[in-house]
Amino acid sequence: MTTERDPRPVNNETPPPSPRERFYRRERRSVPAAREFAREALADWGVRGRADDVMLCVSELATNALLHGVPPGRGFLLRLLPCGDGVRVEVHDSGDGVPAVPLDPGGSDEGGRGLLLVSELADKWGVTEREPGKVVWFECAVPVD
Repeated sequence: MTTERDPRPVNNETPPPSPRERFYRRERRSVPAAREFAREALADWGVRGRADDVMLCVSELATNALLHGVPPGRGFLLRLLPCGDGVRVEVHDSGDGVPAVPLDPGGSDEGGRGLLLVSELADKWGVTEREPGKVVWFECAVPVD
């Protein structure tokens, strides 16, 4: 026998926030649009505190997807999910390769510095394979009102 939780609020319990996602085409205006979408979702969820960190990480991953992960004629999916005491952000793209933090962040190579920021600001981050492409994700513990 299995039991299921009734999703209706009990004793004024607030239901958990719903995941949000939006698809963006391969164009420059997608990065600020993704950042604004994330800002609105975080505000709707009552996220405070580290919202700026989340927004910067969204910008970096969206930019990386456009520059390295989205072939011409395609786009990327931005997904925000509540998780535990925070938020998980995923950027799905159809490009090849596995992004990595540069081995010499002080070197002359400009590539990978966005991921360096993500690795410093987020509590966790990683890359998951998907067909086609990959999901680059991060998680941040955030206070919620």
